[in-house]
Amino acid sequence: MITDPTIIRIGQAVQLSHSGEREAARRQFAEIWDEIGGEQGDPLRRCTLAHAMADVQDDVHEELIWDQRALAAAGLITDARVAQAGVSLPVAGLYPSPHLNLSECYRKLGDLDGAREHLRLRRKRLARSAMTSTGS
Repeated sequence: MITDPTIIRIGQAVQLSHSGEREAARRQFAEIWDEIGGEQGDPLRRCTLAHAMADVQDDVHEELIWDQRALAAAGLITDARVAQAGVSLPVAGLYPSPHLNLSECYRKLGDLDGAREHLRLRRKRLARSAMTSTGS
């Protein structure tokens, strides 16, 4: 069960976006981003927020920037930090989705090589994540 209050607030803003309140979600994400210190904040919170913020962007260039932020922050997260926040997913499990989202952004922008590269990385991360979860 997630115990980090900021991650919980991010989840509440995600629910706003899922109910069609994209602008309200963007405002909440922006507020939380400032509270956590933006690019200098806790990597888990940055990754979670950036991943969600990307989904509520109307401009693919902005979506790409947020997806890149999510992926960059994921590289700084430890399994210990994930466990501390009550997230039941290992760090390896955080990577496939940002890669898929980046692939889609690159596809929308007409950069098919970039799209293919992130699909390749997603497959690699999925395989690695599956090995981690089975203890292999």
